[in-house]
Amino acid sequence: MQHDRNDGSADETAPLLSRRQLIGAAGALSLIAGTARAQHAMHEHGAVSHTAGMSPTMGIVPEAEVPAMDQVLVEPEVRRSVGGVLSTTLRCAYAYRRIGGVRLYVRSYEGGSPGPTLRMKPGETLRIKLINDLPPNRDGLPADISHPHQFNNTNFHFHGAHASPSGIADNVMRSMAPGHSYNIEIALPADHTSGTYWYHPHHHGSADIQMSSGMVGALIVEGDFAGVPEITSARERLMVLTQVVFDDNGMVEDFETLFPETATRFLAINGQRRPVIEMRPGEVQRWRILNAAYQDDMLLDLEKHDLHAIAYDGIQLGAVQPLKQLLIAPGQRADILVKAGAPGTYAFNAAPYDQGHPSPVGPLARVVVSGAPMEMKLPAALPTPPLASIKDSEITNRRKVVLSATAPEADAAGHWQEFSFFIDGKKFDPGRIDQRVKLGAVEEWTIVNTHEHDDHVFHIHTNPFQVVSVNGKALPTPEWRDSVIVERKGGEVVFRSRFLDFTGVFMLHCHMMNHEEMGMMQTVEVYKA
Repeated sequence: MQHDRNDGSADETAPLLSRRQLIGAAGALSLIAGTARAQHAMHEHGAVSHTAGMSPTMGIVPEAEVPAMDQVLVEPEVRRSVGGVLSTTLRCAYAYRRIGGVRLYVRSYEGGSPGPTLRMKPGETLRIKLINDLPPNRDGLPADISHPHQFNNTNFHFHGAHASPSGIADNVMRSMAPGHSYNIEIALPADHTSGTYWYHPHHHGSADIQMSSGMVGALIVEGDFAGVPEITSARERLMVLTQVVFDDNGMVEDFETLFPETATRFLAINGQRRPVIEMRPGEVQRWRILNAAYQDDMLLDLEKHDLHAIAYDGIQLGAVQPLKQLLIAPGQRADILVKAGAPGTYAFNAAPYDQGHPSPVGPLARVVVSGAPMEMKLPAALPTPPLASIKDSEITNRRKVVLSATAPEADAAGHWQEFSFFIDGKKFDPGRIDQRVKLGAVEEWTIVNTHEHDDHVFHIHTNPFQVVSVNGKALPTPEWRDSVIVERKGGEVVFRSRFLDFTGVFMLHCHMMNHEEMGMMQTVEVYKA
């Protein structure tokens, strides 16, 4: 990994931890809930409460009761580009958050979960000053770097971006240590696809812990469907799906909190448990759905309503796809249109789905349809998709990538250190180049999953790909994606991709982050001859 402390890309104006950072570090290092509560009082400047019926005890500030569920859906703060540049600061730090009746103390962007939504246009530049205000790491590098470690190192990944993976751009080889700030600058090409993208940490060893804590955020590249009034007139809703997980102290401080298949406590949208989505009869809304879960697929079901897909992974479809249910894997996005039915309350749920182990199930939201009717229509047609289909005659090379894993005999009872995850029989090594691709190549890749127990989610950075067949069956209409499910026991996905515009080293990996963290990742180098 590239350590950015002194490479000129980090802002070294404040290399030492401030008093406030030290206070935050003390709270983070404590695993005792009472200590964390006392720490919260310090954050509140030692205020003393004289609320009726309560005595001023140790300076602890009582918190207002927040309903555990059934609040109106709240969307994250939005930060927009100005004059061709989206310039902002993202602070990584511990924060208290209350969700589903539980008070957590976890890592966050800007004190929230999800972080702010970033909105920009093709051809614009994203500039971020990332401040790592997490406390110092308590451990060193392990002998096996695919053992989770150094949970407070971080970095930044613009998931789905067709942008440079080098320097201070979308470079996930950077290592951003606590107590420092770092500059990130990602320039999008003028012809970049418009759609729903996202950002999250990607530091090997800590990404899983940080994402499961809620360090995720949406990134919208504006401008898609500009000529389709049925879409542009629809109310837009952002829905960031997460799995809520925590230990007995309301924290995420150990990989054992994440690895058991039953670890997820409940599901959330925009950091809320079972929020209310309001619609009027006949209204059409556009839902930008992002599965920012750290590990599992979700099978989405809206009671008595169809879901009409118009884009996947930030790339427009050429025709509306009516769906009874939507299967969405970690890392994937789906833009759907929902046309409200008769007045009433409808459940939006994660339905049962077998991914080798059961996906988490339960309520995501309630859709309440009420008020005066609206006569809105679904689009009869969509514009031509932005990316041209890849023809047989374009292919310059073919290659095969094999996903595999080992597990103990008593799989469900095994400790995480008894499992190993591989690509082409090898664990991740940041010093090794696994796939070398010539700039300008157009390749066909076959991804095979030989793992007996689990599906995997293949994701590659920098260049999207067009899925042409799944499990030996050609898709009637090939689909552009940046993440795709590869089923267990010999499942196979064939895709094609153009390696254009950018040289450098980037990653392919399983976006079930437990698997990626334990070794299921490779490097790809695109080189110019």
